[in-house]
Amino acid sequence: MSSDPYNARVREFFAAPVHAGSLAGGVTVLADDQGVRVALSARVADGRIAALRFRAWGCPHLVAAVEWVCRHYEGEPLEALEKFPTARIMEDLAVPIEKTGRILVVEDAIHSLGRSLTH
Repeated sequence: MSSDPYNARVREFFAAPVHAGSLAGGVTVLADDQGVRVALSARVADGRIAALRFRAWGCPHLVAAVEWVCRHYEGEPLEALEKFPTARIMEDLAVPIEKTGRILVVEDAIHSLGRSLTH
């Protein structure tokens, strides 16, 4: 058994997060809880998430999870933001159970973004 706390996917997403940054002219939300911060920015076109970017302050699992989320939702219809694949993220990134709260902060950010984009 490896003593490395991060799997290959976490290392890949943390080392080169292609969705890191902000979007000019997009809608931005901030989630700040449990010692982590996540800012999500989105632009919508034709009822779809045309672009999604993030800024995150926290551990590598958090950064990788937000990158995962951006890859998952970008290009999807706005309604997709209503469902959040917590278990899939936890499994894909091998997030330790004690870090579940951090993934729930990302979920809060996604739901907040969805509300902001539909109102």
